[in-house]
Amino acid sequence: MKHLSGLDATFLHLETPEMPMHVGSLNVLDLPKGYKGDFYEDAKKFMASRIHLADVFTRKLALMPFDMTNPVWVEDDDIDLDYHVRHITLPKPGTNRQLQQYVARLHSTLIDRSRPMWEFFIIDGLKSGQVALYTKVHHAGIDGQAGVEVGKAIFDLEPTGRVVKPPRSRPRASGYQLGMAELATAALRNTAQQYVKLFKMAPAIARALGGLARPDEKAAEKDAAAAPKKFNLFAPRTSLNVSITNQRTFAGRTISLAETKYIAKHFGVSLNDVVMATVAGALRHYLADNNELPAKPLVAGVPVSLREAGDQTANNQASMILVSLATDITDPIQRLKAINASSTSSKSTMNRFKAVILDDFPTFAAPWLVSGIASMVGRSGIVNLLPPAANVAISNVAGAPFPMYFAGALVTCYYPVSIASHGTALNVTVQSYNGRMDYGLIACRRAVPDITEIGDYMLAEHKLLMDLTHKHPAAAGATAAPAKAAALAPADEPAPAAAAKAAPAAKKPAARKKAPVSASRKAAAPVKAVARKAPAKTAAKTAIKTVAKKAAPKPVARKAAAPAKRAGAPRAAAA
Repeated sequence: MKHLSGLDATFLHLETPEMPMHVGSLNVLDLPKGYKGDFYEDAKKFMASRIHLADVFTRKLALMPFDMTNPVWVEDDDIDLDYHVRHITLPKPGTNRQLQQYVARLHSTLIDRSRPMWEFFIIDGLKSGQVALYTKVHHAGIDGQAGVEVGKAIFDLEPTGRVVKPPRSRPRASGYQLGMAELATAALRNTAQQYVKLFKMAPAIARALGGLARPDEKAAEKDAAAAPKKFNLFAPRTSLNVSITNQRTFAGRTISLAETKYIAKHFGVSLNDVVMATVAGALRHYLADNNELPAKPLVAGVPVSLREAGDQTANNQASMILVSLATDITDPIQRLKAINASSTSSKSTMNRFKAVILDDFPTFAAPWLVSGIASMVGRSGIVNLLPPAANVAISNVAGAPFPMYFAGALVTCYYPVSIASHGTALNVTVQSYNGRMDYGLIACRRAVPDITEIGDYMLAEHKLLMDLTHKHPAAAGATAAPAKAAALAPADEPAPAAAAKAAPAAKKPAARKKAPVSASRKAAAPVKAVARKAPAKTAAKTAIKTVAKKAAPKPVARKAAAPAKRAGAPRAAAA
């Protein structure tokens, strides 16, 4: 048996029917050319040969007596693959929006805690002829980086796969569950070890806290210079910061990784700063549409990994920082720089706190208490009254920079599907994959019924930032701009070819050297931007809506059931 750390177990204790605590992904797959088999059955056989490669697939929870302390992971030697790997056929016509809505519905249901806490769904019926893979795994078992390591167990670098050594045979356990006395003894032993560990770390914690009380003057001066001028203790209240229901809505969007990197280098900021600026601009326009943009800047809760290099343990090793999204600033470039300043200051403070952040801590008598409080907070409506700490959760996970295959099928996209929580009804998680930045937007359907509009505003904001690199001087060390390419993959259906032809082509800057078009941009699907009338008094809003209208490029004509060509990069799914 293996005890869950205090941080891992927190995701179990905070879970309620309205707030499932699992994470997942949506992948659209191109079947091999000429494939005539049953992909669902092939996927089950494939997973049967791989589940021993990652602990998350073979372990289940054993609860402690009276739920007095954290449960433990135990091996399950009787895994029912027919339960864990399921088959769904979309109703006709099988659009990408239907796929997204089904994924949102699947993501809203709790995972069975009596089994290993993962579920895979093979979804066919797409009018493109592709199939989709939706996965979900409980957050108690993995964080973002651990999820990437799990992906390495089930994905291959070639369509033919790789030779996987079968697991060693082990004798089956004598009983289905551990005995009460065995669990109680293990619980007491683990609690004692946690207190001993805490006692041994006390001097280091005291030194770290002392350092915070007497910070380095140069570091403090640097932080003060970088810190944003407007940052409040609490975030402003918006329609995103309410108690949520168990209903979900989901949207996926794709942006070029090469262009995002170029924007970051051009303005001398980080890639994550550009991601947050893209979301910030989208939320600014989304809230302004309903006349609810607050005067104070929105705040993002951003997970920060505490994982050491090379650590592939399937658990949670992360903390969170708060970053101002500077939505009170009209100019996109000034907003980006303000986000960079806030992010730099918050990361610097986090680095000084790292020594006192514990991912394992004593939790005797905590499980039932925390679970009760979580349920009370969600259903009492108190979240609707208290000022929020953050308005939105934004996470960025580095994924594989090369194409991958699942059961012989090419993975064309990797949209993350994360967690919406009470007080933070919208979560935007980004994963890079094969030259793409795949954005997954998950939200409470009641709080954010029109999530696709936020996705469209994100595409327009990225286009605006890219256009502004041609008008503003580059920071030191900036590289040449990537060539114009087809834009970004939305979740909705492509525009008709005739309409795409009518869209005006963007002019390339004459003085810039043409760079190779990134593979993901060649294959990306067109976008149908949301067009609304903007108030005349807001010039920036009018500009970004104009950009959104011009974002739809000419789509690639293809037969609905034709598989992607292997000579090029994977086709961008409109998921």
